[in-house]
Amino acid sequence: MMSARDFEFKQIAFVFTGEGEKISFKNDNLLIADAEGKIKHQSTCYRLFILFICGDYCLTTGLLDRSKKFGFSIVFMTPNLRVTAMLPSKAEGNVLLRKKQYEYASAEIAARVISNKIHNQCAVLKKKRKKSEEEKEVIKKLEQFEKDVVMPGLSGQEIMGIEGISAKLYFKSLFSDYGWKGRQPRTKSDVTNTLMDIGYTILFNIVNALLEMYGFDVYVGILHTQFFHRKSLVCDLEEPFRPIVDAAILKALNLGQVNERDFWKNQNQFILPWKNSKKYVELILKAIMEYKNEIFIYIQSYYRSFMRDRAAEEFPLFEMCDTEE
Repeated sequence: MMSARDFEFKQIAFVFTGEGEKISFKNDNLLIADAEGKIKHQSTCYRLFILFICGDYCLTTGLLDRSKKFGFSIVFMTPNLRVTAMLPSKAEGNVLLRKKQYEYASAEIAARVISNKIHNQCAVLKKKRKKSEEEKEVIKKLEQFEKDVVMPGLSGQEIMGIEGISAKLYFKSLFSDYGWKGRQPRTKSDVTNTLMDIGYTILFNIVNALLEMYGFDVYVGILHTQFFHRKSLVCDLEEPFRPIVDAAILKALNLGQVNERDFWKNQNQFILPWKNSKKYVELILKAIMEYKNEIFIYIQSYYRSFMRDRAAEEFPLFEMCDTEE
């Protein structure tokens, strides 16, 4: 399987066909050209980990063959960045792993995952230079929830309850300067929620590709219940990394990089047109790529711990820096 050293050189590529960008291959190199035919990206397929194609595209046997040969996943998205399909590069036949997944019936690992998420939410809040007394109090509460959620004997429902309360406090404090009204997934109720949906979607597919690489059944979660067509394990293991996206969006808001005029409002929904999506994908992806190796090592360590039946305390942790900027 891929080593951390190998993954360090792996790349993530985006193609925006709505802008006239085109994909071609030359001597096992991926070439992405703009509408004028100028090469904007060129890299060997050996270094490609995942390819996002945004917009209409005719799937070719050449692309499929290279995906299989070089082991990269392909994600197809609409111009508005909604995923329509994913073709993962995955390990086939890891029967022992899946048997362990199907037999696992504890909430201990899930509790550690959510505790890890709350820890990183605290780290993001601690980065704010000027904190009100109310914000400092929120940090204290989250630090306590981080401990409470790993108390022995909690059910999955109780863990989700603590996670929900923590998230509500966290988001209200994080986006307090930007008229935050609440997290509303997929409703596109405001610019911030729309950007979070985009960022979480990119992150979700990166985690999905890593899990498929080890042969996990991504539909079998450790916290999210099994539901038709929901990749519950991806939902679970994406959790500790979500604050990366939150921090990137807050930074963009603070720097004035987010312009509401870039969005099209329709029936109280903020839609990001394809012509404006590239800039926001770049700023979110840049933040994720800063932690690319850490995300890989986390999933790799999770796989090894799960296969060796280790105690929940021995499962990996992902930590964001909490020093003030």
